[in-house]
Amino acid sequence: MKLLKKNYNFASFEPFIIIAFWALLFASPLLFGRYEKQIEWDQVFMVWINYLPLLGLFLINRFILLPKLFFKSKKLLYFVVTSFVILIIATGIYAFDKNNDIPNIKPQTMEFKKGNPPPMHQGRNFPPPSDQRLSNSPKPIPLFANFLILAVLLVGFNAGLQISMRWANLEQEKFKIQKESVENQLAFLKNQISPHFFMNTLNNIHALVDIDTEESKKSIIKLSNLMRHLLYDSEGKSTSIKKEIEFIESYIELMKLRFSSKVKINVNIPSEIPDKLIPPLLFTSLLENAFKHGISYNKPSFINILMHFTEDKLVFEIENSNHPKKDDEASGIGIENTKKRLTLLFKNNFDFKISETKELYKVNLKIPL
Repeated sequence: MKLLKKNYNFASFEPFIIIAFWALLFASPLLFGRYEKQIEWDQVFMVWINYLPLLGLFLINRFILLPKLFFKSKKLLYFVVTSFVILIIATGIYAFDKNNDIPNIKPQTMEFKKGNPPPMHQGRNFPPPSDQRLSNSPKPIPLFANFLILAVLLVGFNAGLQISMRWANLEQEKFKIQKESVENQLAFLKNQISPHFFMNTLNNIHALVDIDTEESKKSIIKLSNLMRHLLYDSEGKSTSIKKEIEFIESYIELMKLRFSSKVKINVNIPSEIPDKLIPPLLFTSLLENAFKHGISYNKPSFINILMHFTEDKLVFEIENSNHPKKDDEASGIGIENTKKRLTLLFKNNFDFKISETKELYKVNLKIPL
């Protein structure tokens, strides 16, 4: 079962976005230029030369101004320096354009012989001379003004892209830290079985060796299987329901070594087990809590364990006689750890209820399959 989905490294797409942007910009005179027969490379090269100041501004902004000023909490200084750099480049373009301005060619006008009026066409004069038409046509935007407009857009694009990618990186780091935190919490919470259990079980097996050798051998095998499940099978994020049930049964059999036949322990688990996976060691704290606080050596005691399945849920119930101990606070820690782990694993998609009276303590747990 996957707790958290893999997050993609969106920052790795940044170079492709930049390359695509500049490739499209430099290809624009080839893609959108209006040429009658063939590409006029002189005009294309002239457009590319006009793009070089923009490329220089982009590189300065990306590798110097943004990392050294903007992302170092010097935003006001960044805007001042960036504006100054843009104005310096625009001034240079203006001076270069003025010094290399091509003089206007005086348009040729039609000369008519003296005494001959201008030709008429159906009562209308010819269009006005070409110099008059040219004076009325809109003038192109100067290069420096065009640079200023594109420079502002380019700086905004560059800063926006950098901010977006840094935000994506921060979100990814936050996601990674959160994932590691969840995994560490789960690793801690799922291994809450008390070390005293192993010590008591080994002592019981040691006492059983002289009384019943065969039974002691079986107990050692069960303890070995239980420890193997704790050390190896529970390392993954999920385990089969069958293995978890085998763990529960081994745990109960070993706990029976400590108690006499006066303690009634009933286990009701169906023979047909769904072939599905669940998080390991979900029921360990509940079992330990029942045996630790549900059994008295002076009063009749019982523990009833029930597990059954629906189409999409596993239902685990455990009830025991209620014999409060002085260290009830410690038992509450196990229950709280179980709640925390269930919340980390299933969010709100589980049901965990506890009911308690003077004689009975009951836990009902439902988890999705």
